[in-house]
Amino acid sequence: MSAREVNHHTVRSEKIKKPLTFAVVSDLHNGPYEDVLDELAKADAILVLGDLVNRHRRGYDNAVRFLQDAPKLAPTFYAIGNHEWKFDQRDEYWPHVEKSRVQVIDNTFTLFEGVVLGGLSSTPDGEEKTDFLSAMEKQPGFTLLMCHHPEMYQPFVQGHDIDLTLAGHAHGGQVRFFGRGWFSPDQGIFPKLTSGWYFDKKLLVSRGMFNSTWAPRINNPCELIMLHLKGLNDE
Repeated sequence: MSAREVNHHTVRSEKIKKPLTFAVVSDLHNGPYEDVLDELAKADAILVLGDLVNRHRRGYDNAVRFLQDAPKLAPTFYAIGNHEWKFDQRDEYWPHVEKSRVQVIDNTFTLFEGVVLGGLSSTPDGEEKTDFLSAMEKQPGFTLLMCHHPEMYQPFVQGHDIDLTLAGHAHGGQVRFFGRGWFSPDQGIFPKLTSGWYFDKKLLVSRGMFNSTWAPRINNPCELIMLHLKGLNDE
């Protein structure tokens, strides 16, 4: 595994009534996470953008331990990625999710400390269920959507009044040169949405916490994102 970074991003909005810090965990893929426990403990909430498990390999022990450990540190919210759907041990794994103190946000939204927090799930058939976005955008407060696939932003999210969307899945483009990735699942060669900010800071893409395949990362360390939400006058 490449070295894992902790990267901080700040968003300011008049809709944010109190400063909050969210730890953004994407694409853990049943990998280790002990090195970021101290950072997770600093967060007001932990947002899991999907792919806690790895469908390319058997086993889910680290994913289950994360489900047990994370809620002890902060309230934890879990959106569903493609690996959750396609995992051949899903029937064994998912009861652990249901027994945990993690809140799954599956094509719906909830309220956390004045933030309207939604989850747009990956689906096994490609038929995304987006009806909830129309209700979500009408809620008072800052709207934050967890959506595992960045390529779903333009066709499904951009037309809605959602303040910020968080995504992963692209693994930073796997190999990065000249500030761009070279390949991403579902985006192919020279993907456009792989790391950092897009669409006037409406979409933030994580490079992910761990590799899911043997393919090496080059110039592309794994990352944990610490997202700081602040009001316009907060320090």
